[in-house]
Amino acid sequence: MADPARAARLAQRIKVLIAEAMRKAVKDDRVEPVTITEVRVTNDLQHASVYYTVLGDDTVVEEAREGMEANRGILRREVGRGLTIRLVPTLEFIPDTVPEAAAHLEDVLRAARERDAEIAAASTGARYAGDEDPYRKDDEESESAEDTREH
Repeated sequence: MADPARAARLAQRIKVLIAEAMRKAVKDDRVEPVTITEVRVTNDLQHASVYYTVLGDDTVVEEAREGMEANRGILRREVGRGLTIRLVPTLEFIPDTVPEAAAHLEDVLRAARERDAEIAAASTGARYAGDEDPYRKDDEESESAEDTREH
């Protein structure tokens, strides 16, 4: 088992190597819109999970996935050339859904802010249906009791 810090350093190095290989060694237009977001390496350094995002519609995303899978061997070869370890880890390409989830969360938060603004605008100039503070306090009860005794 390798040190987790070593695995993290190796993951960062693999991320850089894959990005450079996609730019220089891979001659496939399908992988051009791909951005490598993160790489995770197991502690035994035998397997690397490569997370990527693609800017574009569903057809571009699907073509990019196919391009990444088709060029897996080239990318692994380039990673092996750039690393100084005995065994080159296998590469698994996983679409990163964090940007889409973050965009959805931003949309939900924006809608909530708009609803809050609408409620705040509707409440301007509004009056209470009853007293401003409908709950009695102890000193008010004693005063009202004294008033009833005086009369």
